Amino acid sequence: MKSLAIVGGAGRMGQMLAAKLGATSDFRVTTLVDLSEPNDLFGATFATSLAEVDPTTIDVVVDFSSAQSAVESAQWCAQHHVALVIGTTGLSEAQRGEVDKASLATGIIMASNFSIGMVLQQRFAVLAAPYFDRVEIIELHHDRKADAPSGTSLTTASAIAQARRDAGRAPLVDPTTHHTVAGARGADGGDGVMVHSLRLPGLVSHQEIHFGSPGEGLSIRHDSFDRESFVQGVVLAVNGVGTTPGLTIGIDSFVK
Repeated sequence: MKSLAIVGGAGRMGQMLAAKLGATSDFRVTTLVDLSEPNDLFGATFATSLAEVDPTTIDVVVDFSSAQSAVESAQWCAQHHVALVIGTTGLSEAQRGEVDKASLATGIIMASNFSIGMVLQQRFAVLAAPYFDRVEIIELHHDRKADAPSGTSLTTASAIAQARRDAGRAPLVDPTTHHTVAGARGADGGDGVMVHSLRLPGLVSHQEIHFGSPGEGLSIRHDSFDRESFVQGVVLAVNGVGTTPGLTIGIDSFVK
């Protein structure tokens, strides 16, 4: 049985993970870490920072908090050789560098999305990418999401762009020559793969990938209607991460 500390334990995702992971026979959630005490501890203890936690009682830290907090978790885990799973997005280049440095001392898995369906959507998109002339991504999230575009959409855009390069396809060029309103065509996610971000109350996490060629189109949509959809992927990551140094990006390798 692995003992877990959840950083961001007072948040909606942290509370979901504490409830679901703690209910299994494989994990024991020992500590919830957050600046404010969570509504429900689910039998765990509460700490305002990992500095208050005895590292010998923790096998894996799971961080769904903020970018800066993820860096602090990575540094603490590196210092104490505790494995780390990061689900926080929006890290700056400098913050990502700190995570890379921490991975030299312990195992870290960092993913922009833990939904199994999203992993499969990206796989399908990579298969389709070489065969269509154009592709655009629409990502839709709840209105409390701080970063845009989402880390998931940028990961998807990068994978599509790489698949096109591998197939010898040229970077996409936006045919729009006049922008009546700046930014109306979205943002370039890499090699001309355009990404559009929606933020609306009532949404959770959704992504559409639209391909087009003369005479046909292909649309692939994934919906996470509840944060519970991410739990299975977190389970895969927690089971897969170890203290052997190294950084793994995404959970694709764990979805067979």
